[in-house]
Amino acid sequence: MVETMRVWTAKHRFARVSPRKVRLVIGLIRGRACGEALEQLRFTPGRSVRMIRDVLKSAMVNADEAEADMSRLYVHEARVDGGPYYRRWRPKDRGRAHPIAKRTSHIVVTVKERP
Repeated sequence: MVETMRVWTAKHRFARVSPRKVRLVIGLIRGRACGEALEQLRFTPGRSVRMIRDVLKSAMVNADEAEADMSRLYVHEARVDGGPYYRRWRPKDRGRAHPIAKRTSHIVVTVKERP
């Protein structure tokens, strides 16, 4: 009998942080064991760390509810996609205005059991 490997995913859509800033942090946890990834995030500075940590914990809870072996879980996929951005205007000299792009992110974390 062949047992299929199951994956569990969690997402945070429309996070109000630039995808470029989130990608700096999310690269640290890709491929790591979940416990190790949480420890790595605990000692990493940055505003996006809290969002990534919450998404990772949510994926782990999804796996726990499906009765996965929590000690064998690892971060199978961790990616950040760009979301829509808010267009704002900054007043400049002589009545001009310059555009400001307030970017959003879609954070996706998938965990899987090691074989």
